[in-house]
Amino acid sequence: MKRILIITTNYSGFEDSNIKETGVWLEEFASPYLVFKETGYDITLSSPKGGLSPVDIQSLTCSNPMEWDDCIKLLRNTTPLSEIDYKSYDVLFFPGGHGPMFDLANDLLVKKVVEYFYDKNKIISAVCHGPAGLILAKDKNGKSILKDKKVTCFTNKEEKIVRKDEDVPFLLESKIRDLGARFEDATPWSEHVCVDKNIITGQNPQSALLLAEEVVKALS
Repeated sequence: MKRILIITTNYSGFEDSNIKETGVWLEEFASPYLVFKETGYDITLSSPKGGLSPVDIQSLTCSNPMEWDDCIKLLRNTTPLSEIDYKSYDVLFFPGGHGPMFDLANDLLVKKVVEYFYDKNKIISAVCHGPAGLILAKDKNGKSILKDKKVTCFTNKEEKIVRKDEDVPFLLESKIRDLGARFEDATPWSEHVCVDKNIITGQNPQSALLLAEEVVKALS
């Protein structure tokens, strides 16, 4: 049985910040999770601190499928990443939401896990702001694992559309470009996924389902 390790955010925002309430964007967790579950994979949900991975309230709408409700419950009790035997997993997946920009982007254990998966040529996947969890990771030569890789994420244009471009600690597209990636984007809010060997990235919430399908394809 293939094993998938999902690492999600603990960050919920601060009152003195313009981003007062954030976390994981529900669709970016729920859609891939349900695909992985239906395929029969063994899934572990983790976060840097464990416990609650807050759901961005803006991703909670009456149009969401009912099965996403159970996914919200799972996010209330994640396992601390320090307690995970990450070497026993086949796939690493980072859902997005603005939360990862504040904790996963700076977490040294996340960096270590990503570098292990990269070194072992295991699948590394992330959607929207999830690639923030990849920006610290380097290869054995000390270069970013994203250098010369075809990568996408939530774009600068999309960040400006949602009026968060001045509130996030950095623009993820710009950071990824600075690391030497061959960044690819599509029209805002359109489905877009990049696959470059073992690195699979999606642009936005609309890309979450396709990303999960590409992960399944890569495992089969």
